[in-house]
Amino acid sequence: MNLPFDNEHAALFTVGQVASMLRVQQAFLRRIDDHQVVSPQRSAGGQRRYSRHEIGRIQQVVMMMDQGMTLPAIRLILDLQHQLIEVTRERDELARVLTELRAERDRPAHP
Repeated sequence: MNLPFDNEHAALFTVGQVASMLRVQQAFLRRIDDHQVVSPQRSAGGQRRYSRHEIGRIQQVVMMMDQGMTLPAIRLILDLQHQLIEVTRERDELARVLTELRAERDRPAHP
């Protein structure tokens, strides 16, 4: 049985809960949402709801800010990381297809 908390992308946590977990101000969470660095889903009532995945991204943001990075720089880094993941997936899929095509080409023909 799959429960919502088994899904790392399920939006389960409120701003207050995340702020408490990560020991950050709620205003900080709103600010990184306003800068589109980490933008959580919204409940039917318009309240921010964070997933475990987003909480992990917020932890990355906090670490990068502690190293002196700005929110625009952090957003760029996170966007580039996401693009790299997508390109890597595409490359792996193309490599799989190429391997299959080569295997078909190299199979002996049946008389």
